[in-house]
Amino acid sequence: MSGAVPASAPGGAAKPLQIVARVHAMPPEHNAGAEHMLVSMLRPLVERGHDVSVWLSRYGKAHREYEYRGIKVIPLESRLDFPSAVRRADVLLGHLETVPSTASLARGYGKPLIVVCHNTHPPTFRDMAAGGTALAVYNSRWMEAEAEVFFAEYPKSIRPADALIVRPPVFADEYATKPGKAITLINCNPEKGGEVLEALAERLPEQQFLAVRGAYGTQILPDLPNVEIIEHVDGQDMRDRVYARTRVLLMPSSYESWGRVGCEALASGIPVVAHPTPGLCESLGEAGIFVDRADVDGYEAVLRKLVSAAEYRLASKRAKARSAELDPSADLAAWCQAVEALPA
Repeated sequence: MSGAVPASAPGGAAKPLQIVARVHAMPPEHNAGAEHMLVSMLRPLVERGHDVSVWLSRYGKAHREYEYRGIKVIPLESRLDFPSAVRRADVLLGHLETVPSTASLARGYGKPLIVVCHNTHPPTFRDMAAGGTALAVYNSRWMEAEAEVFFAEYPKSIRPADALIVRPPVFADEYATKPGKAITLINCNPEKGGEVLEALAERLPEQQFLAVRGAYGTQILPDLPNVEIIEHVDGQDMRDRVYARTRVLLMPSSYESWGRVGCEALASGIPVVAHPTPGLCESLGEAGIFVDRADVDGYEAVLRKLVSAAEYRLASKRAKARSAELDPSADLAAWCQAVEALPA
């Protein structure tokens, strides 16, 4: 990243803030879109001089404090004083399963609460509504619209005090590489399209496939000679271990509120063939090649068409153009300013 400014810059906080986040898991042990969205949102706050700490709510492999991309991470057993950290904090942040408990502590200590939303499921909005949320962060216009529909049925008093759209930030220069030769699926559970990958690998025995083990869900990892299984990958290693070997990315997901890995692939001009969820349509835009996940014939036809150098070149050009459109600078500037305004 570049262009970081201090917290004392015009529009920034008068002094560095203590920002305490409560999440269930973090990289490098747990690598999923929600966690890497959070990492890419917290990094600029650290660069602006704020004291950012992430406290884990689940027991994992890490037992001592560590730093991930400049962010201090405190595993569950390493310290037992999370409520004391809340008491000292200027701002609290929660997402996913940690929102109800973090909201309760925020209410008790009178702290502003940020809720980062990663899906449009009713419990996400309901948990946020119960917490006196100071700032809701949505990852897409679609999610914002879904939240509006949800809150239309409730009193205005339970709405978040403020809301902001931050598209999951992808710093393209951290992912851009020369594409490889494989067709890749990242996270091979049924919902992400593990069965589609297996069917395509059986139909295209001459084509190399990569099956990247995901952070959650039952993984469908085909035992086929043209499928290489890559174990769970730390997000900061994705460029070299995955995208440098990928020619086309598959995203036949039954649900995606955005689709971060698709945007990571676009940085290298890698075409993305995806099921047209509202989130994927918004994130991939003109670069997306959309095929219903039930239409394996359609996926096969598209992959065969992309064998053509001319077709691939055009698809790759659209991918790079969309990646440039998704530059996160403006979103992150608005995010930092919104956070720094909360204690006031």
